[in-house]
Amino acid sequence: MGTAGTSTDEVTGERRQLINVAYRLLGSLAEAEDAVQEAYARWYALPRSRQEEIVFPGAWLTTVTGRVCLDLLGSARARRERYVGAWLPEPLPGSLAGPLSEPLSEPLHRAPHGRGADPADQVVMDESVTMAFLVVLESMTPAERVAFVLHDVFRYPFAEIAGVLGRTPAACKQLAASGRRRVAAARAPMTAAGQAGQASVVRRVKQAWETKDVAALVELLDPAAVMTADGGGIAGTALRPIEGAARIAQYMVAIAGKAPELELLERPVNGVPGLVARSAGVVMAVASFDVADGRVTRIWAVRNPEKLRPWARAG
Repeated sequence: MGTAGTSTDEVTGERRQLINVAYRLLGSLAEAEDAVQEAYARWYALPRSRQEEIVFPGAWLTTVTGRVCLDLLGSARARRERYVGAWLPEPLPGSLAGPLSEPLSEPLHRAPHGRGADPADQVVMDESVTMAFLVVLESMTPAERVAFVLHDVFRYPFAEIAGVLGRTPAACKQLAASGRRRVAAARAPMTAAGQAGQASVVRRVKQAWETKDVAALVELLDPAAVMTADGGGIAGTALRPIEGAARIAQYMVAIAGKAPELELLERPVNGVPGLVARSAGVVMAVASFDVADGRVTRIWAVRNPEKLRPWARAG
């Protein structure tokens, strides 16, 4: 059966799902938007007769988006070798909204697409977009990441993933399993109780940071905690990860001392409790945390203003 009756709204209604897929694959909202736009450009470049032959336009668009993302991931390592300092995924405002579990052929959410649509508003927050999860995805090979995200996050069948990767379904299954092992070895899933506990710890970090209390910060940080900052060569920050509770606490207090008007706000970052640093109404940094046994084990602080654009609209 063809798609002669497929409306423009039905095709563009896939955009939210595609943004969700691409953001998880790339860790960058700007690149995700570009990948989705490229997929739509290829769709509209098809002759009408070819469009009518495609039974599921959403699946076709997802396959093309996946291939575009795969190409971008393949060149990302070379680009990041030229990046100044550490590269972190782009943080997004938003609260946890439950897991994604629908197959890609039936989009989880549909939203009207307009020229002014904000892609950040279309990303559904769940465990697969926490900063900790995205950082683990960065450790995967491009093929592993595509296979794992499409199958384990979006329940895409391996037969379809094979079309994205140009490999057999069996090979795609092995790639997803490899990615799954990386995730399992890196961290445990965030529970509701864990999120509530994290909110409490983050609140205490905020209070200690505001009062420049080094001792309190050290107590809240795991002795082996690591802080990674991303300034992109635009905003000044530590170029290498800072290790150890004492060193991190001293660094945080030093930052606060240089910005006496800095305002710290508790805000959800990629679905879990985090902090936003603002000065004169302008967001200067977004910090995400990983917490275990009541202590902060990882801090990811994004200062690159190019990655903070969604926060200018978040309030």
